[in-house]
Amino acid sequence: MLDEAIARTAALQSRMKDAGISHAVFTSESSIAYLAGFWGYLGIEFGRPTMLVVPAEDAPIVITPLMESEMVAEMTWVDDVRTWEDMGQRSWGRALAGALPEGPTEIWIEKTDVPAIVRNFLDERYPDAKIRDIGPHLGAQRMIKSPLEIDVMKQAGKIAGAMMAAAHGSLRAGAHEYESAIAVIEAGTRKAAGFLTDKGWERFVSPMIHNLQILQSGKDASMVHRRASVKAYEPFDPVYFCFCNMAQFKQYKLGFDRMFHIKGVTDDGARVQQAAIDAQQAAIAVIRPGITAEEVAAAANEVYAERGYETGYRTGRSIGVAYLEAPELKAGDKTVLQPGMTFAVDGGISVDGVTAGRIGDSIVVTESGSEYLTQYPRELLVTSA
Repeated sequence: MLDEAIARTAALQSRMKDAGISHAVFTSESSIAYLAGFWGYLGIEFGRPTMLVVPAEDAPIVITPLMESEMVAEMTWVDDVRTWEDMGQRSWGRALAGALPEGPTEIWIEKTDVPAIVRNFLDERYPDAKIRDIGPHLGAQRMIKSPLEIDVMKQAGKIAGAMMAAAHGSLRAGAHEYESAIAVIEAGTRKAAGFLTDKGWERFVSPMIHNLQILQSGKDASMVHRRASVKAYEPFDPVYFCFCNMAQFKQYKLGFDRMFHIKGVTDDGARVQQAAIDAQQAAIAVIRPGITAEEVAAAANEVYAERGYETGYRTGRSIGVAYLEAPELKAGDKTVLQPGMTFAVDGGISVDGVTAGRIGDSIVVTESGSEYLTQYPRELLVTSA
């Protein structure tokens, strides 16, 4: 993984030189992981920024809190790790200023991800410097995944499959939503642990599945992104699981969703769910190199319209080391699909206060079409208990 990070950084530096960019400052965990190979520190939520400064023609520099520096130095390939402390003169601002050219005319940052305290520092310290966005330059590079990245995402897909099987197995009338969430976390963690060793760089990769389970059931199924509660399942309840903030491995994130029904399904519930499945399958069926992102969305939207439904959802999003990358499968996105792009592709309908239909999978674009990264039956799922 670190060899790939070195190659990615070199490729970015080449892009930067071609674009006349002398330095770039990265502050998002996903970009730092992609380029420098480390993550897992206590970050900006504790008021402690970690940054990666990439010069176009020199070695990159990591800036991290002193307390994190031992772990960071062990995880990253970057030799120049500069530390800062919460108190005294060794501030992160001084470290950042020392890593940038003196009196820069422009500073390239991740505009959509930069923490407010870092942006404020740059605005105050360099009032005459133009702030530019490095995000699209790295984003274009991240669109196409390498074979190693795809292999990691396939492992993440197997972890997600174990999570969904545990979710399915937890469902019965009288069981509680939070019990399903516990089952998902345990199954995913055990599966992830089987892909890891306690040697070298991998010893810093935690198998733990975390984040709050997105789960809604019964009349709340039409809501989106509600969290698991103490609600007990009842017969004919629809139950929706979304793993989009949980299905990940070695920092690579997937999208994965399924809808289940307890002991039986209403006619409305079956009709809505089947429409969502058919819309997702229509989208996946047209995915291939040369088609545009918006054409994929159009294929799904045609199914919704035929069935008398509307959807405000995009049909999908690019996935990788961040939860949301470019391009997106939605109207207006004319990006041409290429082999190696990876997407979460969804089918989604909400009938407020009544029911919903949802399904989501992750795929990789191949030379001739697409391949699933996630596997679980794509059909109406009804439990027997």
